Amino acid sequence: MKLGVSTYSLSRALKSGELDILGVIDWIAEQGGEHVEIVPSGFELAGKPEVADAIRSKAQSRGIDVSNYAIGANFATDTQEAYEQEIARVKEEVDLAARLGVKRMRHDVARSSDNSIGNFNRELVRLVEACRQIADYAAQYDIVTSVENHGYFIQASDRVQALVQAVDRPNFRTTLDIGNFLCVDEDSVAAVKNNLPYATMVHVKDFYLRPSYLNPGEGWFKTISGNYLRGAIVGHGDIDMREVLRVVKNSGYDGYISLEFEGIEECKTGTKIGLDNIRRLWEEV
Repeated sequence: MKLGVSTYSLSRALKSGELDILGVIDWIAEQGGEHVEIVPSGFELAGKPEVADAIRSKAQSRGIDVSNYAIGANFATDTQEAYEQEIARVKEEVDLAARLGVKRMRHDVARSSDNSIGNFNRELVRLVEACRQIADYAAQYDIVTSVENHGYFIQASDRVQALVQAVDRPNFRTTLDIGNFLCVDEDSVAAVKNNLPYATMVHVKDFYLRPSYLNPGEGWFKTISGNYLRGAIVGHGDIDMREVLRVVKNSGYDGYISLEFEGIEECKTGTKIGLDNIRRLWEEV
């Protein structure tokens, strides 16, 4: 297992100008991170190959891997033209991933105002075709593409599995986010057990959870059924983190684990405490 950090965890420091992306890589290395996952939030990367080159060079100089490149995408478009344009755009991002030197790339697949299973079934054929085209394109670089359980529409473990199995490409898997299952009211331990065999990358994040009838006020967002979530430092929230990490460890998973912090605490503090907690719990389970 290699433990590292998603740059998304430090996006507030990036947006404020406290750190630039190369400074983020330095900071992760100083905390003992073994890899950096690149998420272009708080800095621009698309269309800037020189930034990709600088990231790759900085990571090499600090002795850490660039593990994954994670971007947004939406193939549930209104027109065929928009659908084809989005596929073409994501293929350009695959080229950038290759320039970063990664062998893993997560792209989102769809979002919708209609999150019903009926709409998912209606859209599935087009989503499968888009993912196949991108996976086939990425194969020239030996890159594994993946869908994250992300964005309500394709967030439940069974929907992720349905997509991965239908795409049916050896280099199309899932970036498994242990926390995001809560957004569709799915127990993290059970969902991780369901999807771990398909995982090419594991995200570790934590949430505070409150029931729908106890509105905590500002700073919380709703799950698909109306419960309340707020980002937490890993190990401080309501996910059974010890059991989730035990399941991951005992499965034999030996890939990258990437910390994602999205709590209200100062981002460097929240990320450092979370890293320390993952290390401690991994040794204890």
